[in-house]
Amino acid sequence: MMRAMWNGTVIAEAPRTVVVEGSHYFPPESLRREYFVESCTRSLCFWKGIARYYTLSVGGQTNPDAAWYYPKPSPLARRIKNHVAFWQGVVVEGTPEPAQSSGANSAA
Repeated sequence: MMRAMWNGTVIAEAPRTVVVEGSHYFPPESLRREYFVESCTRSLCFWKGIARYYTLSVGGQTNPDAAWYYPKPSPLARRIKNHVAFWQGVVVEGTPEPAQSSGANSAA
């Protein structure tokens, strides 16, 4: 299980993340939304598109623009659409669970 933690609190938790350029992108349903506040900040990645940001609010403390996501990524980055990555002191830890196999077992 992968976890994103800030200020002593788990803010996202998922069996697996999508790793792009060293950042773990958490699926949108894995977020604990009560800690996320939409930000006005935007940035442009030449190959992923326009990123939008969240400010984290946990235990009376805020971490501005500590999470980002791509609501309309480029075709090259479509697998991270709406997935959220973190920085600015957010710790990502854990071990991803193995992907579920979708077929008969094969003997080697």
